[in-house]
Amino acid sequence: MSTIKQFVFVLLGLIYFNSLQAEIKTVKHSKKNNTIKKWEVVDIAFKADVKNQNPFVIDFVAQFTDPNGKVQIVPGFYNGAGNWVVRFSASVAGVWTYETRSEIKTLNGKKGKLVVSNETSNEHKGGIVLNPEKPRNFFYENGESYFLTAFECDWLYALDYHNQEALPKTDHLLNLLHENGFNQVVMNVFSYDVSWKKDDELKEHPEHEYGAPKDIFPFLGNNENPDYSSLNVEFFKKLDRTIALMHDKNIVSHLMIYVWNKLVAWPEMNSDADNMYYDYVVKRYGAFPNVMWDVSKEALYYGRADDAYILERIKRLRENNSFNRLVTVHDYGFCKRHAESVDFISRQDWTYSLYTNMLDDYNKYSDKPVFNIEHGGYEESPYEVFTGSYVNAETCLKRNYQCVFAGVYSTYYWQAASWNVVVYNPYEQEEGFIKPKFEYFKYMTSLFSKFDFSKFKPTPWHNQAGYCLKSDDTYLFYVPKDTYKFRGEFLFKENESISLQWMNTLSGEYSELLNVNKKQDFESPWYNKADAVLIIKPTNKNK
Repeated sequence: MSTIKQFVFVLLGLIYFNSLQAEIKTVKHSKKNNTIKKWEVVDIAFKADVKNQNPFVIDFVAQFTDPNGKVQIVPGFYNGAGNWVVRFSASVAGVWTYETRSEIKTLNGKKGKLVVSNETSNEHKGGIVLNPEKPRNFFYENGESYFLTAFECDWLYALDYHNQEALPKTDHLLNLLHENGFNQVVMNVFSYDVSWKKDDELKEHPEHEYGAPKDIFPFLGNNENPDYSSLNVEFFKKLDRTIALMHDKNIVSHLMIYVWNKLVAWPEMNSDADNMYYDYVVKRYGAFPNVMWDVSKEALYYGRADDAYILERIKRLRENNSFNRLVTVHDYGFCKRHAESVDFISRQDWTYSLYTNMLDDYNKYSDKPVFNIEHGGYEESPYEVFTGSYVNAETCLKRNYQCVFAGVYSTYYWQAASWNVVVYNPYEQEEGFIKPKFEYFKYMTSLFSKFDFSKFKPTPWHNQAGYCLKSDDTYLFYVPKDTYKFRGEFLFKENESISLQWMNTLSGEYSELLNVNKKQDFESPWYNKADAVLIIKPTNKNK
């Protein structure tokens, strides 16, 4: 191999290796200007030794002032070995100044500047926000619509935990999700193990089992012998890499701070250790634009917590939520009782009347988005992990479409990645391995990249033999494959002619675009083969 070829090979290897690092930009505190890009995450590093005190509960904040004079208080946190960090990101370009405040002398009164450029990297669009003009929908900070399409992966934190250099497994899985239209991962800060019986097949493939890690724990000690006196900084440094890699790929972390049914040895509620952990998570990850907060998975299902505790956790979170990341609770009963306390409604609904229930929620909560975080559809895999009520891939897809056509957002689960079993490279497995139908969601998200979801409203009085979404100039009908004909007379009450096209939800194929100028029924080209979306636009309105 020539010297030039060797150099190119090494250079490409370094580029690839660095792409798996997802390192957070770090700058030492200095009075000199440091420049960052808009929505880039930066760690401003400080040094201070603390003796005879718990550094995780020491008060340390930085008061930032933006170019327009607006003040933002950002909490800092201890990062081990005498290192302290103020983690920051900004959506406003220009010169930001900051000054620290702390009970620790060496951390108090430190002044500095950051220059935020208008430039962005990795096509970042900012955090996920609400728009008072369209309160039922999610948006990016830059104003673009965010069509939330989520994938649950509770053990994502563990995939590359023991790889000190890079995150190749995490990178591979996130790339698959990104390529197939997923833009959010529902995940836990930490999960330990599942309580249900595990598939015997896993004994033959221990590389796919991530439950019951012996040496991973957010506190000192481990899950079997916890030491709640202090937090495990190394655990959080590893989690930093995962969240940062997701940010690089514009994938949102729906970060559930607690989970009660995954056998985690949590400290006693409201104890000093409980508060220390909870506050630290919020302080450490709030600067990431790709974070949305969830207090706990199935927050009130297991008899541990009550409304008062969750309300206190939300209040506590908001006190440190200086970047105003959205907050929810994975418990529909709680969200119903305390809708004013959450930024969006989370619902878990396994029922067969899913569409009707989600439509009811859409109508009931006119002031905020609704997110079906779990609809009982857990697509099959080579391992039976947790079956819920539906495992067929088409059925699981159908339930996501039912949510979307009711005007709400939804989540997809695959049994070999959503819980303790994680097959990060399913398409590289042996022949006969039951692979996920990720591509189904690529076609769905592609549809809503053509048609802005925030401009559509469910229109059930036009449902006929399919579910209807309507914008000012377009009808979308989700038509089940067993619908023989779709009756379209009502379309000609207002229109002389229309354009018509079908999309196959299983292949992403589009039919020929047709112009129709007389009343007729419409027949899907994939009748009895695949559900389809019928796209209709008026081309000539009746006078």
